[in-house]
Amino acid sequence: MQIVCLDLEGVLVPEIWIAFAERTGIAELRRTTRDEPDYDKLMRFRLELLRRHRLGLRDIQQVIAGLAPEPGARPFLDALRLAYQVVILSDTFYEFAGPLMAQLGQPTLFCHRLEAGPDGFVSAYHLRLPDQKRAAVKAFKALNFRVVAAGDSYNDTAMLSEADAGILFRPPPNVVEQFPQFPVVREFAALRAAIDEAGGRLGG
Repeated sequence: MQIVCLDLEGVLVPEIWIAFAERTGIAELRRTTRDEPDYDKLMRFRLELLRRHRLGLRDIQQVIAGLAPEPGARPFLDALRLAYQVVILSDTFYEFAGPLMAQLGQPTLFCHRLEAGPDGFVSAYHLRLPDQKRAAVKAFKALNFRVVAAGDSYNDTAMLSEADAGILFRPPPNVVEQFPQFPVVREFAALRAAIDEAGGRLGG
């Protein structure tokens, strides 16, 4: 049996923190896992910026409510789910993802949690577990699945390496340069073709 694991932001939906940076004018919030491979360092940086600018969870959720999936993402995902079991593995947070998951037809999502205080400001974040994307793929393989994975950023490369086949989708040049072992595609039709090709090689 085969399963496809996809990243969320930068693949199926826009980068939430970039959208929030554009809305607030805080350029530092444009920094994502495409730029910073250390996720804990990145999140501590983000939370400090939010505190400094007195921005709470509701402020971010208001921006997310106005976002839509990437053009073509919903038809791609709908068709993919007819042929494969699909799981979204993301380093986003359930408190962010709800409206976007609804627009994508409620696919299965594994991600993390945010904690907000009574004042509405984000006080902490809680990882489902460290390196959860790689751990999830490893667990699927232990359940006798053959796994094809696709993502775009540094935080996806452990997942791609653990999978039976890994694909980079619209990655930035720095990720392509550092991880030349993964094929690169930039359109949903090409991603579907790459998934099918990998699935054909893996069989079962």
